[in-house]
Amino acid sequence: MKKLDGKIALITGGNSGIGLATAKHFVNEGAYVFITGRTQSKLDAAVEEIGSNVTALQGDVTNLHDLDLLFAQIKKEKKRLDIVFANAGGFKYASLETIDEEFFDSLFNSNVKGLLFTVQKALPLLPDGASIILNGSIVGSKGIPSNSVYSATKAAVRSFARTWTSDLKARHIRVNVVSPGPIDTAALQELFSTSEVGKQRLANIANIVPMGRLGTADEIGKAVVFLASDDSSYITGIELFVDGGTAQV
Repeated sequence: MKKLDGKIALITGGNSGIGLATAKHFVNEGAYVFITGRTQSKLDAAVEEIGSNVTALQGDVTNLHDLDLLFAQIKKEKKRLDIVFANAGGFKYASLETIDEEFFDSLFNSNVKGLLFTVQKALPLLPDGASIILNGSIVGSKGIPSNSVYSATKAAVRSFARTWTSDLKARHIRVNVVSPGPIDTAALQELFSTSEVGKQRLANIANIVPMGRLGTADEIGKAVVFLASDDSSYITGIELFVDGGTAQV
């Protein structure tokens, strides 16, 4: 028997990177998966790559109307959700002196507002005993230069897991955070490859990981499967670092 046989799952931002890798693992473990993303062409490519038991729905998690349409469609097609992986979000860095309102709002909208309302609007579809996984980051508990806003958004995500565990305990809904370290995704490569300084920074990041390398999206996906499945049935409210030891050493 597979770990997620018969489960219905939602992965926001499931068209690339960690979200796509997790969707593949979910399907391989027997789940039916809904994935979201803002770009239809990327969603189409993701569906082709996943292959089966997947529906892609275009939308932006920062847009509450898009979220309403998303959950209405899931209710129409499958009636329920057993797993929510609130993965969609953004990453940008800036020094304290250069942060402006637009920069601040863009990160808090995608990483905090979008995540909160994704979970809130999913609740009517979640049966008792469901699993919610939030995508955090090691930066929520590290003091990395030029990451103050992004780090604050991920600290908020960690706090959500604690409070929502208490909010939902009567329904036995588990809420956990997976917090990746430096992960080798296309988005990370694109972010740091635009300048020599960025390339050097990426090399330096890899060097500070105790395991001596960047992680992979596939490794995060396996951890999310664990948190989604009955293998973690007595685990809730935690932050699971998948970071090559970066936050621990």
